[in-house]
Amino acid sequence: MELTLWTYEGPPHVGAMRVAASMEGVHYVLHAPQGDTYADLLFTMIERRPSRPPVTYTTFQARHLGRDTAELVRETVAAAYERHRPQALLVGEACTAELLQDQPGSLAANMELPVPVIALESGAYSRKEGFGASEAFYQLVRGLAGPAAEAAGTERAGGEAPRANLLGPTSLGFRCRDDVREVTGLLEALGVTVNVVAPLGATPDDLRRIPEADFNICLYPEVARTACEWLQRHLRQPMVTTVPLGLGATRDFIREVGEVAGIDTAAAAADADARMAWYSRSVDSNYLTGKRAFIFGDATHAVAAARIAHEELGFTVVGLGTYSREHAREVRRAAKAYGVEPLITDDYLEVERRVAEATPELVLGTQMERHIAKRLGLPCAVISAPAHVQDFPARYAPNMGLEGANVIFDTWVHPLMMGLEEHLLGMFKEDSEFSADAPSHLETTAAPAAAGAEEASAAAAEPAAEAPQGAGVQWTADAEAELRKIPFFVRGKARRNTERFAADRGIATITVETIYDAKAHFSR
Repeated sequence: MELTLWTYEGPPHVGAMRVAASMEGVHYVLHAPQGDTYADLLFTMIERRPSRPPVTYTTFQARHLGRDTAELVRETVAAAYERHRPQALLVGEACTAELLQDQPGSLAANMELPVPVIALESGAYSRKEGFGASEAFYQLVRGLAGPAAEAAGTERAGGEAPRANLLGPTSLGFRCRDDVREVTGLLEALGVTVNVVAPLGATPDDLRRIPEADFNICLYPEVARTACEWLQRHLRQPMVTTVPLGLGATRDFIREVGEVAGIDTAAAAADADARMAWYSRSVDSNYLTGKRAFIFGDATHAVAAARIAHEELGFTVVGLGTYSREHAREVRRAAKAYGVEPLITDDYLEVERRVAEATPELVLGTQMERHIAKRLGLPCAVISAPAHVQDFPARYAPNMGLEGANVIFDTWVHPLMMGLEEHLLGMFKEDSEFSADAPSHLETTAAPAAAGAEEASAAAAEPAAEAPQGAGVQWTADAEAELRKIPFFVRGKARRNTERFAADRGIATITVETIYDAKAHFSR
């Protein structure tokens, strides 16, 4: 563990809390000190939930350490059951409580409550939130679906549609609510019935019905892969592993569903299309070709984003990484395919350093990368959790399936389009049609004094990158004019790179030739 200002993942008990908060009829008893109740804000504030998550804390304090804290666990479990009457009870401990070695899961299991008690041991000092969510879901599936294993593999009646489970969506996941709706509609169009969606919106009884499906769809591997692999081994349920993020992956997903379900989906895969594909081939998108993109997030979204950027939008991937160490292998494999060094880290300062070195024109990442890109003056789109409140929209905005491909295109391209628009306005601001003295299409025109005030305001708002920077380095007037031709959203980076290039070579005065020499150097 380490003290940090930002973190991509919380401790494992936050992951377990996400699973509990996703479900109905499940309550989570957490052996933790008073300060660990901060996690409630993640759900009520960021996800805008109308109620707090279903969690009861033992909230032991220093005065409790002089007596039997195990008894405090038993009292809290009994009180939580009496008050909430859950259909299943999760019991775990926070990192501080782990030092007490009270074994709250075992204590609760020996209380002979009339509901299943699922004990969680997540290794708080060596694991993080993603593992905690995966382990909690796996233990729930194993504890509730396992006894119903004899129902698995039953043959469908003649003419009955194949049935699938959608596994992995959780509370605080990235666009999970809308992704489930989009993928459900896609499956129904293929003639596949969704049997259970879990953990999001599921009850313990729903988990018991998991064996009734013909196959599982591992929609979010960070949460569901361990459970899906267990179901494949013990219940012999096949697993669809393709995640339908992007147009190409959605077509692959349709084909794999057809293979696993034993239905013909070739025509559906061939007909699958989205406006994203048309726009990517249009004249308007030509200036996007070759744009340098740096990608960082959870492994599933990062790898999918790299494929979309490279294959569907014609971007150049200049950086690829993840904070998900348990799923780093997929990212390393993808990074090798794109010829970049994989970045496997949960240190946001290391991510910022690598972004600055890569000099991308677009950053695709988490809420952390949004802040990094803002400081570096770069366009950014959020593609993965952790995310802030603006990435839990009230509107329908999936990332998966055909409509998800359209949403991804809009989300990624709009920052670049707005940058182009601002650049064009800057290029033509000397044109007479853009002059304050030009006739207005409105009935009234601005007074000369107001126009002068606007000019003064515009001059004051000119980006700081327009002023000469760098100690001991001078810019010629021609070089400054050439710099202003560069779009504003990369102008600051161009200035910094040129000044660094000049300083490294002892060049005291930057000319137009220096700018192009620096560009050639950093483009290698």
